[in-house]
Amino acid sequence: MDKQQINEYMSRDHLADVRRAAEHLQGILLPTNLIHSSFFSSEYNCDVYIKPENLQRTGSFKLRGAYNKISNLTDEEKARGIIAASAGNHAQGCALSARQSGVKATIVMPNVTPLLKVDATKSYGAEVVIAGDVFDEAYDKAVQLSKENGYTFIHPFDDYDVICGQGTIALEALTELPDADEILVPIGGGGLAAGIAMAAKAIKPDIKVIGIEPQGAMSMKKSLELGHPATLDALKTCAEGVAVRRPGDLTFALCREFLDDTITVSEKDIMEAFLLTLEKHKLVAETSGVIPLAAVKKRAEAGKKIICPISGGNIDMVTISSIINQGMISRGRIMCFSVELPDKPWQLVKVSSLLARHDANVIELQHNQFKAIDRYANKVVLEVTVETNGHQHIQQVLEALEDEGFAVKRIY
Repeated sequence: MDKQQINEYMSRDHLADVRRAAEHLQGILLPTNLIHSSFFSSEYNCDVYIKPENLQRTGSFKLRGAYNKISNLTDEEKARGIIAASAGNHAQGCALSARQSGVKATIVMPNVTPLLKVDATKSYGAEVVIAGDVFDEAYDKAVQLSKENGYTFIHPFDDYDVICGQGTIALEALTELPDADEILVPIGGGGLAAGIAMAAKAIKPDIKVIGIEPQGAMSMKKSLELGHPATLDALKTCAEGVAVRRPGDLTFALCREFLDDTITVSEKDIMEAFLLTLEKHKLVAETSGVIPLAAVKKRAEAGKKIICPISGGNIDMVTISSIINQGMISRGRIMCFSVELPDKPWQLVKVSSLLARHDANVIELQHNQFKAIDRYANKVVLEVTVETNGHQHIQQVLEALEDEGFAVKRIY
């Protein structure tokens, strides 16, 4: 996007445009009313409110921007159809928006896209084209098909109409909670952050809007520090929904203008937030969706009211299982250790009795003489995985084992 276009968008009446987007979306969206989180509020000594966009149609906020974009197309553009490139939420948002608008949709997805997501996109009536091994190759194919067939390309984030659609989240949230002090918003390409920030600041100029990125994918933070959109050499995060190497030109300009700050969260923070959101609120969220909740502890102050949008909930079962395990380890809910024991009767009973006395529930146990450091020393290695009740409990269990003369090696 060139500088003149960006300046034109920057000078628009953003609140009026977001309110117009809200009118377009009437009757399309499901209500995602704020949920006051008693758990996160108590945990961090502030008032935390969740905006559950994971419960939105298609399972994410992306429907908002896609539908608003299509609503603003001319009749001629609608007749030619739209095209998008996506391996996830943008694909489904565009597909459903097009169906609701009576517009033909073509979605280009890389061949690594899980079949579940391909089928979900098709179920909304879109034609799916599989092209390329990675998203960038699918994106290039979508641009090519757009030029060849006259389709309107729907960018996942660097488009003003898309950004205005995402901004309706702030409109809804601040209608419900007009005295909110902060909104924490995840950043990938920047469309959600830009939309929420420009709308929130227009409604309530003194509100703080903070962008949140994983430490392994902080393209916006780096760009803001350098003063121009920058490209990361590599991405490393479990939050694939925000793993974007370069923010958009327009989203960068809007975030630079309206965001108060950007902060990062660790993979540990993200996994813990995922586990706690699932366990305490019974909400299934994507790892990228819980990033605001992962950041609350960095912004918490007594009496502060913080809004945290959960941006999406489209996550597969295998990933859920893996993240739960990692989250439980991080919270001190699971611990694995090994001890080397003399290969004689009652040693296993001795260890298990000690664990029982200290309320450490055995999940898995492996008694293996072939893992001994010295097989001729007549010893065996015992590996035990136990369910625990936090890091302090783990320390008590380990100290009890050592007090009994066991040389303990903690595995995780």
